[in-house]
Formats: sequence, C-alpha cells, structure tokens
Amino acid sequence: MTALSCWCTATEGDGMDDDYAERVLDVVRTIPAGRVMTYGLIAEVVADGLVALGRTPHGGPRQVGQVMAHSGGGVPWWRVVNASGCPPAWLRAEALERLRAEGVTVRASGDRVAVRAAIWWPGSDPDVGAVGSAGPGGTDGRDPATA
Repeated sequence: MTALSCWCTATEGDGMDDDYAERVLDVVRTIPAGRVMTYGLIAEVVADGLVALGRTPHGGPRQVGQVMAHSGGGVPWWRVVNASGCPPAWLRAEALERLRAEGVTVRASGDRVAVRAAIWWPGSDPDVGAVGSAGPGGTDGRDPATA
C-alpha cells in the first residue's frame, strides 16, 4: 500500500475548516527536501498568519494532523513529524525511507528523525536551519543522531 492510497481527501460536511486546511497544506508544501517540521510548528506558523490578517488564531498540532490525514496526500507529508521525530505510525517505514533518501538523520533507534538536526522554519535558509538550530549535520558539536 502506498502513502497516496492511505490518504484520503476532505469531503464536504466533515467539519474541516477549508481555509485552515489550505494554510496547513501551503506550509507543508514549503518544507524543503532534507528538512522536517512538527505538527506543532506548522500550527504556530498558521496561527501567526491568521494573527497577521487580524483573525483569531485557532488550531493546534491535532488539527494539523487531521488536515494531513484527510488532505495531505498531495504534499510532502513525510516531512511532517511529531515533536519526538516520529512520522505517522501507519506510514512510518515509507516516510523514514523517503527522509533517509533526502539526507535526513534518523536516530539510532531507527524509528524517528533527529528533529534538532532537521528542523526547518519558513523563511529560514534551508541550508542553515531554524533560528537556534545547528542545521543539518549538527554543526554545534552534538551528535545529530542523539540530539
């Protein structure tokens, strides 16, 4: 079973906020190869965008997960992980395979990525990483597999 066959598209009447969902998917589309974002970081970026428009922010990591589960098949879904670096359980093997192919460091346990080494924030240079991040390879002297 491929990832695309696991993902479905949102249907009318499922209670999903279409604007929120599109904002989530827009953020996911921007994640560069070899980098990841967490559900929580994506929720923060979407909330910041809503505040910038004078709208009330809403949604969090669970809502981002719902968007990805219902509508994420057309975006690089494998680049979205939970806070501990784990891809969705039912797609873990395929996601980790794709991430490894992009050069993302996988922790010694083999079931999750080294988030600190791979995290990305929109607007940051994909080769440098997010503010406060060591970037790819853990150039701050820490072992990215244990960071």
